Amino acid sequence: MKKITRFRSYLLSAAFAFGAVVFTSCSDDTNNGPAGEYARNGVLISNEGAMTYSNASVSFYSHDSKSVENESFKKVNAPLVLGDVLQHMAQQGDRLYLVMNNSGKVVVTNANTLKAESEIAGLEAPRYFAALNDDKGYVTEWLGYDPATYAYSNGRVAVVDLKTNTVTKTITVGVKPEQLLIAAGKLYVTNSGGNTVTVINTATDAIETSITVNDGPNSLALDRNNTLWVSSSGIEVWDVDEDDNWFVSEEKSTPGSLAKINTTSNSVMSTLTFSQNAPAPGKLTPNLNGDKLYYVFNNKVWVQDVNATTLATKPLIDRGTYVAYGFNGLGIEPASGTIYAGKATDYASNGWVVRYNPQSGAAVDSFRVGIAPNGFLFR
Repeated sequence: MKKITRFRSYLLSAAFAFGAVVFTSCSDDTNNGPAGEYARNGVLISNEGAMTYSNASVSFYSHDSKSVENESFKKVNAPLVLGDVLQHMAQQGDRLYLVMNNSGKVVVTNANTLKAESEIAGLEAPRYFAALNDDKGYVTEWLGYDPATYAYSNGRVAVVDLKTNTVTKTITVGVKPEQLLIAAGKLYVTNSGGNTVTVINTATDAIETSITVNDGPNSLALDRNNTLWVSSSGIEVWDVDEDDNWFVSEEKSTPGSLAKINTTSNSVMSTLTFSQNAPAPGKLTPNLNGDKLYYVFNNKVWVQDVNATTLATKPLIDRGTYVAYGFNGLGIEPASGTIYAGKATDYASNGWVVRYNPQSGAAVDSFRVGIAPNGFLFR
């Protein structure tokens, strides 16, 4: 989900529900993949759904049949409903963890069959999940939203016993914690409502330190040098035009950046700052070798060499005019390097996945999936 606030999601979903524009393409909306066999050669795709409509879904693209099956979770588990806003999807062992933001839970399924097995309940606005091992996991949560000021209080990280799927402890972190990443026995948590990355010892679940970065840290990636990269949005200011359309004001915002962090000393090695104030960079995604990082900025996909000392000057994928929610998800297929981009046409109608050539950036093909595709799990 685009990092603004929960208020943004409610507002935009309602707006699109009443005035959605149908996006057309040459792709077919085929659903002929066999259900229940999701360990095979393909890609699981998480689709957010529209806020408050409980229509989040999971799609599966089969490399063998070159077809897409939509509503895979529903086909296996009906009449069980997945829930409201599928924020994040992650696998640990033979379990798949589906983070349901507005439903306040994590749905646990078998990763190979998608059969629902359990839930991690009692969460408030969960965002992202990371597993240390088969026994313990972590979930970031936003807390204390005030609709009068559109502000949040400090968030937390829920420590989860993955054997019982219960929360055993909570750790208070910064405002609006987003993505989290485990490296060298430490849990790194981006606090998108401030300018820090919280570092937690995974053996004790105690906070060790806080690393100051640029405003609005939102995503993380570890490169082959064991350097931690953090994308920050800068201060992203939203405004409303005369037609009541929300947009990011470049004039009022501050520039985003990519920071490199030494995971031994937990210190910032360097910061690469963008020249344009808005929109914000995000969705940091490493390739298999960890020598390149992909990210979305200004509705374009960029590639950053991890040893470069300056930002890339030319995007790999350029769709032209900036569209606010054009790239809702980004994934790099490990074996081929093929780039998968989730396109949210709006937050009310089905979106698309477009696959791009990793060398030329040219579109390879596309297929229709659920509402607001935001994540990919390669099998």
